[in-house]
Amino acid sequence: MAFFGFFGNKENKEKLDQGLEKTKKGFFSRIANAVLGKTKVDEEVLDDLEDVLIAGDVGVTTTLKIIKNIEERVARDKYATASELDTILKEEVASLMLRHTDKDEVDFEVPKMFHDGKKVPYIIMVVGVNGVGKTTTIGKLAHQLKNKGYSVLLGAGDTFRAAAVEQLKLWAARVGVRILEKGMNADPASVAYETVAEGIRIGADVVILDTAGRLHTKINLMNELSKIKRSMTKALPDCPHEVLLVLDASTGQNAIIQATEFTKATEVSALALTKLDGTAKGGVVIGISDMFQIPVKYLGVGEGVNDLQVFDPKEFVDSLFKK
Repeated sequence: MAFFGFFGNKENKEKLDQGLEKTKKGFFSRIANAVLGKTKVDEEVLDDLEDVLIAGDVGVTTTLKIIKNIEERVARDKYATASELDTILKEEVASLMLRHTDKDEVDFEVPKMFHDGKKVPYIIMVVGVNGVGKTTTIGKLAHQLKNKGYSVLLGAGDTFRAAAVEQLKLWAARVGVRILEKGMNADPASVAYETVAEGIRIGADVVILDTAGRLHTKINLMNELSKIKRSMTKALPDCPHEVLLVLDASTGQNAIIQATEFTKATEVSALALTKLDGTAKGGVVIGISDMFQIPVKYLGVGEGVNDLQVFDPKEFVDSLFKK
């Protein structure tokens, strides 16, 4: 099976290549400097490569893991030239990312869910701080799922941020899906319950719930998300079926900090990285994939309604190392 149904989609691949252009330019200029004038991969080259990876927002933990793997490989092969470093690094990064990939994932498809023998919606709770592109990601995801033939219901649970509800309503109208909203300052847990109940009532295939993006104290964040989840289970036990954390790739290491806090606060099961096209910090995808061992499911590579892609680690690494 092709990973994530992504192979063969020329337009998507070109978008990914373009989206990683800024990251790639900075990344490879630093690698070139690291091996300039060197004939083999030695300790000095590896030290310089370590600096390059850390500067590229791959993260210290993941960088040390990659360097160790390369050291072991060079020792095993006895000799590796500096010109081979790109290939070795590409293979090690690809191997690392593939370890944390859900190989059963299919391009913009969701499983059929049943409760007491009856079909029920697949419930996705979306979390993330304000400004990361959470609501936009929901709109783009709804569009992609609708194009796959699913009936989608959105829930406007970010009731604290000015214009959040209106923004989601605009997206619902734009992509032609239903939305349940109770306006600003409504109780998010109540909106969550009513959205799930409405999804069941109308026979929706997928329910996507937006949530408040306030990264206040850890305790309040945990309590708020827990309350929302409890409320949803009153309408449908064992939901949400997926908790999708949206992170802004352009924030680099700050995205890792956010992921750390949210994974402590709730059981995040999938990640979406946005704004990849506007940053040179795309290396953070490598670190996040490795550190949290949670599948990176989606990448945002542009502003258009179709610019949300299902993440394929092989294609990502190919685009990153493409010259």
